[in-house]
Amino acid sequence: MTRLEEGLQLIEERCGNGRDNVISLATIALEPNAEGNPRPYVREVDALYEDGVFYITTWARSAKMQQIARNPEVAFAVTGQWFSGNGIAENLGWVLEPKNASLRVKLREAFAPWYDFANDESNEECIILAIRITKATVIKDHGAVRYHMDFVNKVEAEEARIY
Repeated sequence: MTRLEEGLQLIEERCGNGRDNVISLATIALEPNAEGNPRPYVREVDALYEDGVFYITTWARSAKMQQIARNPEVAFAVTGQWFSGNGIAENLGWVLEPKNASLRVKLREAFAPWYDFANDESNEECIILAIRITKATVIKDHGAVRYHMDFVNKVEAEEARIY
């Protein structure tokens, strides 16, 4: 097994299998700081991980979606799992669109304890957000082993810097 495969297996064990993951999702705020520089904006969201993508239910008019519309590059960290990286965010549209049917079933299962409370599926503003991972690092043994992965080229990277 290659180091890339080891890293991907570790991610699947920690975050996969239909699990509800809490991730910190960082975007760039719409308004710059006083010096005119971009400001980071972070929030925690629940996310389902599958094959290099995090899926999130959210509202189309939320601050994060407005920020993503301007700049789809995001950063994330999975709470308590020593897994963080960068990705490209994409609005997949209304949860009830036919193209989202199988994904919606998975999201409803993963988020079952709170899904209906937090989501109004009859409202077309209730959407699915995909975070397609581009670069990531997963750590084990308190930093003794680090896997830096390039998800786009499907190779182990020397480090998980943004390209």
